[in-house]
Amino acid sequence: MPASRRHHRALAVFVNGLGILAAVPALPTATPTTRAEAAPAVTTPASPPATATPTGPAATPLPTGPATPMATPQPAGHASPAAPGAAATGAVIPVPPGMPAPGMATTANPGSPRPAQPVTVTVAPAGTPVPGYRIQLRNDSGFPLDTTVRQELPAGASPTAVSAGGRAIRSAGNGTAAVTWRLRLPARSTTTLDTALAATPPGTSVTAPACAFTSDGNRPYDCATATWQAAAAPATRVEEAAPAWRRPPILAAALAALLVIAGGGLWWGQRARRRRSGVEPTGAAPTVVGNPTYAGGAAAPGGGTVYPRPAAPGGSGRRRTPPVWMIVGVAAAILAGVVVAAGWTATQRVAAIDTTKQPTSGAWMGRGATGSVGVPLRENAFEFTVYRVACETAGGTGRRCHATVGVRNLTPEQQAWHGELQRAYLPGGNWVSTDEPATRLANLGRDVFAQPVAAGNRVVLPLVFTLNGPQKPKQLELRSGVFSAGVRVDVP
Repeated sequence: MPASRRHHRALAVFVNGLGILAAVPALPTATPTTRAEAAPAVTTPASPPATATPTGPAATPLPTGPATPMATPQPAGHASPAAPGAAATGAVIPVPPGMPAPGMATTANPGSPRPAQPVTVTVAPAGTPVPGYRIQLRNDSGFPLDTTVRQELPAGASPTAVSAGGRAIRSAGNGTAAVTWRLRLPARSTTTLDTALAATPPGTSVTAPACAFTSDGNRPYDCATATWQAAAAPATRVEEAAPAWRRPPILAAALAALLVIAGGGLWWGQRARRRRSGVEPTGAAPTVVGNPTYAGGAAAPGGGTVYPRPAAPGGSGRRRTPPVWMIVGVAAAILAGVVVAAGWTATQRVAAIDTTKQPTSGAWMGRGATGSVGVPLRENAFEFTVYRVACETAGGTGRRCHATVGVRNLTPEQQAWHGELQRAYLPGGNWVSTDEPATRLANLGRDVFAQPVAAGNRVVLPLVFTLNGPQKPKQLELRSGVFSAGVRVDVP
């Protein structure tokens, strides 16, 4: 065998050996049976079923003291499932929350939102001459729930009648009032609450949102809002007439009159100039009777000569130009028309500018809106409703303000939003973004901005803003995206 072929064969054997050595770690290995696996499983005896407090068909008002959480009844013989964050040894292992908020899409299936909260709220205005509302609470769960219901009232409004168990409270800072109830909602029941406010002037609308919170009053189950509309006043509304210089028909007529006057003056001046120069209006020069056609003719004084003299050359014609005053008048009329048209156009554009908007409202998508607490406001993708804004009374740095916000996705696809774009504006013009760690803590460890809002769904959640100083936010700015116009909510 030649030497070259022997070398090739040795190289091939070496490469095959390396391939076998590389494949050995990938082979499946037998897993030895441990003692823990061989040992039989220990079954924990089932805990006795918790007995729920018997309640009647109607909601029962709770005492004003701190409420205790209700135990969830379980069927007998059913073992209590272990908490997801507890190990077999009893040590607590932190587990990130995997369940999204109601109405938010899940990571595994973005198109299917989680079922709604067990408590739903609806608010409807009462058909009464004075502002009134009817609040309905629906408990869809199979066990009673302790809730705190709170209805926010606008500044200056005072309740005159409240359902049994309700308390009217007033904030000393801004004069706003609220009505609260602490109720125990029976399983699968509907509870109705009524409120009435003091009379308002004719034509006034009053918006009063209501929310159902957990027993501690921090986490909202659901919120709703309604606006009571007063009867319109019979007096006719008189609209102020616009100035004459801002009416297009008057401007057009004035411009046409100037042009007609300028044209008439030009024609009259040209005719008068021709008359002064001896030229007929028809253009023919006048003929002087008795004037010889040439100098030295027969009719000339002193007789004629044998050879006729050439005729004297006539005066050379001069080009006619309009007078200076006419040119200046026409130019002034045209300039006045241009100035008036430009001023009217600029006035219309300036009048369309909203000077109450924040500098960040200049956007490319959608149209911005401004309203008060409890009023639904729509922008490009979301409908935002701020139901409540409550700030801590303690001053200093790190003071937190909780805003209960409802977000509805108006688009046919899921939409994500970001905490940096949600802002709280202070009276001085400064603003702060959402405190995302505090917001996650208020939502039981759930990152609400990491989960998109499912198409056509609505979520109600708290947003937390951390302020440095005693001032309260004057306005909230909420938006779905960077290029969205967003909405602005005035905080009382």
